[in-house]
Amino acid sequence: MHVFSLEREQAWDPKHHVEKILGTLDGGDFTVACWEPGQISPYHCHPDATEIYFCFSGGGVMRTPDSTVEVTPGSFVVHPPGEVHEYANGAERTLLFRVRYGDDMASRHYAWRGNPAWTQSPEDAAYYREHVVASA
Repeated sequence: MHVFSLEREQAWDPKHHVEKILGTLDGGDFTVACWEPGQISPYHCHPDATEIYFCFSGGGVMRTPDSTVEVTPGSFVVHPPGEVHEYANGAERTLLFRVRYGDDMASRHYAWRGNPAWTQSPEDAAYYREHVVASA
């Protein structure tokens, strides 16, 4: 059994969101993710892992090529392997609980709004040439 307090585990950084892995189990991990107002994740996917977010407090918007949904306290979002997604935090601090499981937790990054210094790696560019994103 693994027991954690999200409130005790939270950690914040005004420069970038914090994803603190609390533990691993059977090919997966569980994480507390802390977001300051306005922070945005890279638009990315996990080709070989399912990713689940549960909103504990705060909220923002989760975007995929097909839809955009509000993330509010008590809601959760499930991304199947390979689904490109981005989280944009709202106007207040947000505390999310994340679970990932699958053969490989690796991310493939497509774009990163709000981070003009970011550049796509050659490996990620090759991945997206083979796995075209419908719209970004």
